[in-house]
Amino acid sequence: MATMKEKYLEAVPKLKEELKLSNVNAVPKLEKVTLNVGLGKGLKDKAYTETVEKTLEQITGQKPVFTKARKSIATFKIREGMPVGIKVTLRGPRMYDFIEKLVNVTFPRIRDFRGIELKSVDSGGNFNFGFKEHIAFPEVSAVDVDKLHGLQVTITTTAQSKAEGEALFKALGFPFKKIQN
Repeated sequence: MATMKEKYLEAVPKLKEELKLSNVNAVPKLEKVTLNVGLGKGLKDKAYTETVEKTLEQITGQKPVFTKARKSIATFKIREGMPVGIKVTLRGPRMYDFIEKLVNVTFPRIRDFRGIELKSVDSGGNFNFGFKEHIAFPEVSAVDVDKLHGLQVTITTTAQSKAEGEALFKALGFPFKKIQN
């Protein structure tokens, strides 16, 4: 089976024709993958924060970074500089490995999965998908999980429009829902 990078390189000429681009360098590329978990209710719970950090590290193979609040919000009991989320940014070979695992292993493991909505690709051609449960990833053992948490996956591309982004992700084999007429 071809890796995701090889799949992309094979798809470049087809994408160039399909999108009617004059230059190969104008074909949309994958820039980065960002995984993000908002701490929310577990903000004060140190064990929850450590669990989320450990889970992201298992899923990506990279140490996560804490995101801090930019300003204080009294209603939510948040102070400026307080950690409010955890994120990981993947680029290069790790990015391609993660996307391959996402498409071929993780999406099929989601409960009641019927395909990805086309609205997951935004107007800038980037892909956003939210997981309600992190146990869809194969690195996470469902037996060892104390608390479930969700996570957001964002794949940033160089696409200029929604159509270019959709074409790129379809070429990479993302399982989009079939449009019924």
